[in-house]
Amino acid sequence: MYRPRPARKPEPEIPEHIEAGQLDRAARRELLTLSKENADGVARHLVAATEALAENDLDGALAHAENASRRAGRVAVVREVLGFVYYRRAEWAEALREFRTARRLSGSNHLLPQIADVERGLGRPDRAIELSQEAAADALSAADRVELAIVVSGARRDLGQAEAAVQTLRDLVHASPPQRSWAPRLYYAYADALLAIGDEEEARGWFARAVDADKDALTDAPDRLAELDGIDITDVSPEDAESEGGNDTGSEDELDLGQSGEDESGEDKSGEDEPGKDAQP
Repeated sequence: MYRPRPARKPEPEIPEHIEAGQLDRAARRELLTLSKENADGVARHLVAATEALAENDLDGALAHAENASRRAGRVAVVREVLGFVYYRRAEWAEALREFRTARRLSGSNHLLPQIADVERGLGRPDRAIELSQEAAADALSAADRVELAIVVSGARRDLGQAEAAVQTLRDLVHASPPQRSWAPRLYYAYADALLAIGDEEEARGWFARAVDADKDALTDAPDRLAELDGIDITDVSPEDAESEGGNDTGSEDELDLGQSGEDESGEDKSGEDEPGKDAQP
């Protein structure tokens, strides 16, 4: 029986200020297999998807990422960006599909932390831990190894292994100076793990370190620290906070999907900024 194809979704409008050249070089190189016109259109949709994510416009991000995927579904960075959109939307099965496809198309393992975290989202913490034990995990960049460890620590807690969750991160936190891009999230995850075993004093110290290292307000460490100190931040008016010299730490953290620069080792990475910002500690 003939079944008509479903109507194609209309192409989302791209903001006028967005240009194809805003996509980073590594991602643009992946688009060289496309015609110039298509490559430029896909690039603009990828940039638009990234901007929409930064503004927490998840529907807009999905529209742009899906359009890019329809036009260039065999390009790894395109599937990666779509995966990150589903990841932010907590649509775990769809995110897993896209991340796995991007991994297969690129031959790169840099999405392993996100794939492991998606397994957690799907209620399979054991699988997340198994992924961390693959040989591919040993070849990850320093940033990605840290991110994978954060995911594994969370998986241990999912399984009720609170002490193991702390042990997973202990050596890493002491080997990671605050200048490292991943330090705020790592310190935060470690503090959270310590709190889970009842070590409130040590947890407070690491939340404080996370606050000091977190220049871009990537975490809610200030709120967690205030909570431990018995301060009800809802009782502090904006005027009081300003008079006390308080800083606004509530800004949205941004994902740089498809616009990444270089990792700590200087190697080009497509599709990541701060590693796996949405991983669940």
